[in-house]
Amino acid sequence: MKGIKTVYICSECEYESPKWLGKCPRCASWNSFVEDVVEKSTGSASVAPRRTAVINSGSNKASKFSELQTPEYIRSSTGLGELDCVLGGGLVKGSVVLLSGEPGIGKSTLLLQICDILGKSKSVLYVSGEESQGQLKLRAERLSVKGDSLYILTETNIENILSEAEKIKPDVIIADSVQTMYSDKINSAPGSITNVKEVAMAFISKAKNDGTSVILVGHINKEGSIAGPKVLEHMVDAVLNFEGDKKQTYRIIRANKNRYGSTNEIGVFEMTDTGLCEVANPSEMLLADRPVDTSGNCAICTMEGTRPIVAEIQALVTQTAFPAPRRTSNGIDYSRTYLILAVLEKRLGLKFYNQDVYLNVIGGLQINEPASDLGIALALISSLTDTVIPDSLIAIGELGLAGECRGIANIDLRVKEAARLGFSKAVVPAHNAKNAAKISGIEIIPVKNVYDLLRLLRTSKNNVKESD
Repeated sequence: MKGIKTVYICSECEYESPKWLGKCPRCASWNSFVEDVVEKSTGSASVAPRRTAVINSGSNKASKFSELQTPEYIRSSTGLGELDCVLGGGLVKGSVVLLSGEPGIGKSTLLLQICDILGKSKSVLYVSGEESQGQLKLRAERLSVKGDSLYILTETNIENILSEAEKIKPDVIIADSVQTMYSDKINSAPGSITNVKEVAMAFISKAKNDGTSVILVGHINKEGSIAGPKVLEHMVDAVLNFEGDKKQTYRIIRANKNRYGSTNEIGVFEMTDTGLCEVANPSEMLLADRPVDTSGNCAICTMEGTRPIVAEIQALVTQTAFPAPRRTSNGIDYSRTYLILAVLEKRLGLKFYNQDVYLNVIGGLQINEPASDLGIALALISSLTDTVIPDSLIAIGELGLAGECRGIANIDLRVKEAARLGFSKAVVPAHNAKNAAKISGIEIIPVKNVYDLLRLLRTSKNNVKESD
């Protein structure tokens, strides 16, 4: 094809190369080059026309900081309290939100349910580049979505989409998905880096200039990151990740970026035949089928933003049949698992080097904070020694390399949540014992190091024998 040439662009830093490279010479990223087609002008590749500005403010003069006015962000409730919590209180007028997740996780279902609520008070334009109007109608009927002010548009050309938006003048635009759309200004396939950037910039310009709230759906690649240029995440106001196992019923929405709220909050949903249902109390859900009088099982409390969540840690330690024992960790950082095993072997003399170790967090929850160390250590020791941890006991605290138990933040919120769920004993670091003791209805067991943990399990084992 005359006048067309192929280039390779780094999806991380947008470095261009005439041939594919394994490692980007600019940002040193591996396997980040993707093929793209650009239009060729007289001797050089032409670049898509640049936008003069995303926001047409009418003035580019600098303003004195002390004279600036604090804006009032108008928020609209999506009708789903869990999603509103992740967004920081609702959908902000003029904001652009990027929602990503694996195929089939429930992104389109979630968006249609949002349309049902928002459509009662606002006009919503749902743009689909993947499904026909008939398919959307069938799904909407299954979800009982009416949407009196909901408009459906099946289009992938951004110029046509914006033209239709000018006629309807919606308050909210939902684009599913940004990787399926293209611009006439870019001579490359939909989903390419230049097309994704141009489409996203067009939606952002529409949101900032007209005050329209925009929700973009983004596909993810096999590495788990959002497909397209990395700059896409920097361009939008909020990045939400829809997590969960398609084989399980529970889904979690987590904010990786949010200019209008916290990035630590999560929203928990349950997938049913009639759509996504909010799980207002995740702790009770995660502990629903907890086994009784079983070794290798311990409850912990982790903080997700301002919300304490009680989860269940399960450990299985068994004699290995291989030259190198297996280490499997699901929901817990793999390196953290090795660190805790090394501390227990060095300080307590426990023999894990000839044992297969399996760790799992029930419900598909990802535990990323060190406050779960005590619970993991107790579960590992319990499984190795076949000692049952009392079902009424919860462990909260961080372990150091010397085997010491270090203090943690928000101990009062964690212990209150444990007491509310019926736990009668809480193992906490000695540093936090004074604050935790103020909470009634639960016995506080302070520990200074891993030796105290071992003595605690031995005492529990002797109590069980005496009761028998």
